[in-house]
Amino acid sequence: MVHDNILLTKSLYFAARIVKLHKYLTKEKHESVISKQILRSGTSIGANANEAVYGISKADFVSKLHISLKETAETEYWLRLLILSEYLSETEGKSLINDCLEIKKILISTLNTTKQSR
Repeated sequence: MVHDNILLTKSLYFAARIVKLHKYLTKEKHESVISKQILRSGTSIGANANEAVYGISKADFVSKLHISLKETAETEYWLRLLILSEYLSETEGKSLINDCLEIKKILISTLNTTKQSR
């Protein structure tokens, strides 16, 4: 879809799931604090990865991917908190966490490959 780049495609679809989660949390669960945090971090993953593709240098590329990686860690945290605080069921949360971890693995692999090619 997005330039046949698996990272960009997966992070875009993940961001769409996060937007739907935000909508669900605010409308159905009347939760606004965590939902805003996860909306920011969950959509930032793909935004920074997309920006990395258009970086002006390899260092810029790596920097943006590191930001994406940090955002996956933050998003994973919020997802786990939503499960523990019972805003999400274990099943709902695990599906999102699995997607987040998959993106995290792609980011780590991409960063490692990029750093090795210096």
